Amino acid sequence: MNAMMAQPSTQRMMIGSVLLLIVFLAAWQWLPGLFGIPAFIIPPASTVWDEFLHMLANDRLVYHTVITALQVLAGFVLGVILGMVVGFVLGMSQAAEFMLSPYILALQIAPKVAFAPLFVIWFGYTVYPKILVAVLIVFFPVMINVLGAVRAIDPDIVRLARSFTASRFQVFWKVEFPAAMPPFFAGLRIAATLAVIGVVVGELVGGNTGLGYLLTFGEGAGNTAMVFVAIILLTLIGIVLYAVIVAIENRVLHYLPARARKIT
Repeated sequence: MNAMMAQPSTQRMMIGSVLLLIVFLAAWQWLPGLFGIPAFIIPPASTVWDEFLHMLANDRLVYHTVITALQVLAGFVLGVILGMVVGFVLGMSQAAEFMLSPYILALQIAPKVAFAPLFVIWFGYTVYPKILVAVLIVFFPVMINVLGAVRAIDPDIVRLARSFTASRFQVFWKVEFPAAMPPFFAGLRIAATLAVIGVVVGELVGGNTGLGYLLTFGEGAGNTAMVFVAIILLTLIGIVLYAVIVAIENRVLHYLPARARKIT
């Protein structure tokens, strides 16, 4: 009882988070001027807000944000599906892991930024290069987490299931798949942030839509406030996707202790 009372309430944590945000915004607004930092290097928060309103009215900001968000979602979903399938295949087959692991590792080691111009050459200035870069970045953490979870399953549990005449699919569905869920969702949390990075890399390399394009445009125009607006919106996209993953995780893994599913 005393331990429960000692834990901070959700309301107090929310108030603390809001206070930190207020302090951060106040520091952003006034500290650059106090330290003599020019506005073209770090614009005050009010200037960024004014630029945000200007972009809403004149630069199709909503359109560019939606384009980037849809590309992030597509790259995330495709990368997760591919990573999950490959992770299970490698985890259930040592032969497949032995043959494919060197090539998957080489693909991961190769810098993803280097693939973006290649995809632009192949597919042109379309959505495909952005989505493909996101898929490449999302794939590996999901695959590694699923592979590790499958490899960590106690072989005695698998043998016990087979002793009850369970088929290979039943072993997968009743034993291996549930065991992989907690690490799988841990990989999804990582992938949710990486998907935004992948799409932005593709948009920076080639494209005339999306928040990455606005980043490039703001840089070329020397408009630091526009760059800040694009960065903040990209951050919000990542936060929303991360929050959705956490909500789904709490719903799917409801049988786990709450502390094990808490955001760290």
